[in-house]
Amino acid sequence: MRPRTASLLASLALLAGCAAGDGWSGPHTPPEPVGVLGAGFVEPSATPSPEATITPEPGSWDGVRPSPGYRVVLLTAGEDRPTKTLVAAVRQWADDEDVDLRTVVADDDLVGGITDAMAMGPDLVVSAGNDLVDPLTTVTASHLDQQFLVVGAELAEPTGNVTAVDWSGASFRGEGLGASSTYDPASFTAGRCAAAVRAGVAAVLHDLTGIVVWID
Repeated sequence: MRPRTASLLASLALLAGCAAGDGWSGPHTPPEPVGVLGAGFVEPSATPSPEATITPEPGSWDGVRPSPGYRVVLLTAGEDRPTKTLVAAVRQWADDEDVDLRTVVADDDLVGGITDAMAMGPDLVVSAGNDLVDPLTTVTASHLDQQFLVVGAELAEPTGNVTAVDWSGASFRGEGLGASSTYDPASFTAGRCAAAVRAGVAAVLHDLTGIVVWID
């Protein structure tokens, strides 16, 4: 075999191996929402201002799901019960909606975990775990092209690419602010966490980002 031919075949084999190992390496159609927000999700006459808090009517997000091929990275840190409940809710939602979900566990390197999640090229990074709040504050402002959804916590000063979902009993904000005076781990029920994931994703899919979605 000629050297040039051998080199070409080796290159093709390497490319094939990369493609086979990473289904996200090929072309990707930007995601779109399937379905519309229900009445009461947001005031139809006004777009929420940056860092605003909206309080949608319960269930007004139920008719929205992502288009096929939606790529999501679940970024998680911590072994506490609220975090585990959030992780289970994200995985159940992804299974129900046939979302292409990958998981990054960042317990040993929080900033490195965020970087790894972004490097995968997802449509959305969903964060679960209070330990990630301060590292996300450090990283997200420098990567405005990547959308983040923080569930059960929020950044003190989020940029337009960071959306949060909170409720009474959640709202950890980091930066020395810690948990609110009403923080209650028992409020992280399976039902509330499931609703939070769906409400947050519905907001992101409809470009209502950089805000806090309050679901009480």
